[in-house]
Amino acid sequence: MEFNDESEQLEAEPLEIPKKQVEKKLSFFQRIFGFIFNATDAEHERKRLLREISKLLKRQKYKFFRIRTEVMEPAFARYFFEFYKLLGPAQSLVKHADYSGALRQIIIEESLPKDILEIRERLTEASIRARAEKIPVRELSTQIKDELIGFMSAFDIDKVRIINHTYSLLTSFVDLIHFDYFFLLKKFDAGMPEGNFFYTPHFDATNGEYITDEMKDFLEIIALIEETEDWNKILDILKEYRGVDVVPRAGWKKVLGRIRELRRSRILLHIVQYLEKDPYYKIKAMPKSEKIVESYLSKLKTQTELTIQKIIKEKHMSKVDELTNLVFGTSSISRLKNYTEKSNAQFSKRMLGGYIFVQPLNYLKAFLLDYLKKDIRETIDLFLIKGKWTSNIISQQISDAFHELIQISDRITEFDNSVSEETQTGAKFRSYLHKADKDKTAQKVLRQMLKEVNDMARGLIHEAGQHLITIGKNLKLIIDDYSRAPHELIINWKEIEASTDKNLQEFMVGVYKKLYYIVKLLQVYAKEG
Repeated sequence: MEFNDESEQLEAEPLEIPKKQVEKKLSFFQRIFGFIFNATDAEHERKRLLREISKLLKRQKYKFFRIRTEVMEPAFARYFFEFYKLLGPAQSLVKHADYSGALRQIIIEESLPKDILEIRERLTEASIRARAEKIPVRELSTQIKDELIGFMSAFDIDKVRIINHTYSLLTSFVDLIHFDYFFLLKKFDAGMPEGNFFYTPHFDATNGEYITDEMKDFLEIIALIEETEDWNKILDILKEYRGVDVVPRAGWKKVLGRIRELRRSRILLHIVQYLEKDPYYKIKAMPKSEKIVESYLSKLKTQTELTIQKIIKEKHMSKVDELTNLVFGTSSISRLKNYTEKSNAQFSKRMLGGYIFVQPLNYLKAFLLDYLKKDIRETIDLFLIKGKWTSNIISQQISDAFHELIQISDRITEFDNSVSEETQTGAKFRSYLHKADKDKTAQKVLRQMLKEVNDMARGLIHEAGQHLITIGKNLKLIIDDYSRAPHELIINWKEIEASTDKNLQEFMVGVYKKLYYIVKLLQVYAKEG
């Protein structure tokens, strides 16, 4: 009886499992079964969609694809052969169109009004050079800056948006032309020759998976070819670029019609989805959004600045050649042995400025050797030794300047020798140049050394220039005094005339001109330094 009582008690009060434990177990099983059921449902849905796609393909009027064997039929190749015949001949005409600066310029400038195009024409190199013949370069540079500002102001937000959209359309058009139709068609006819658009092909069926990638690429391209866009504008731009119709207008209408058919029927998309077993596959097409206006304006600004710089340099070189010929009778002057352009090669390889006063120091050294110690000395001796001055101030200035120039001539020789390879400075240059490729500290030392050397060269030129000016100014006073009556500076001109066999007036003027031209020549470089 106790046993029975106990049994009844057990039945009345069953063993309790904690609530959280029950929920935990239920949650675990729900996740397991849910995952299985969801996965099963997703797979079921995928297969269902693929069956729907196969039905759509069977109902298509274009018999491009054989579902059971998953092969592409010759009808597909024949359809694309029409694209090849219509667009293939244009491939060579737009071969470099993707990165053609000329084409981008056409796109931008065809959108501009006449008055803005007139400003653009004034900014061409030919126009700038023609204008540089009539007005000073400094004034021309200011004009060009103002014209650039006016030209750039024409590109407001709407104008830039239209231009960039036109370029986007053009790149889509070019991409369609550049599509490798031949590579695709070769898979259907191995004997098909490239570039023969009158060839009669013999297409065979081919495995669909062999051309899936090509179909994806083509879908991405035609996704950006909207029939409603102004394609005549694109054809006009390309005609201006190449000089001929890149694609015949009638042929392009056929292309647009075929693209419209493919997009409406979605047959290529369905074939790709079926071959990939992915009914969710979507076309990934992104229009090119390159901002060509910004780069165009930047390039134009750079080109105009470079043109001005070239003109300045050319005028500088022309002036230098003219002055060196007036002074020396030739433009080829070489008197220095170490501070030379030849030595600069070792610095330029390491992107260092090198010796920057080579030419003016050469001219100065040549003048001091060839003229100071000859014609100028003769002139000075004539007046300082033979002349009787009313005041010694001018004669003393001339004498002091002359002797300073003699010393500078020797100092230039010493300076030139100081940078030879045999000197301590030359050895330091050689040592640091060897390290400069890998050692930034060595480069820093070299720049400082070059600065010090160039500062010395500049100092010699500047100092000599001042003394040459002193002699020149005072010689001009002497020439004026010779022509004046009564004389105020020198009172014995008759004696001086008798002491020389030269025509005194011509001799003095000739020396003065040499002094004037050498000073002008040194001043050309002084402005640069």
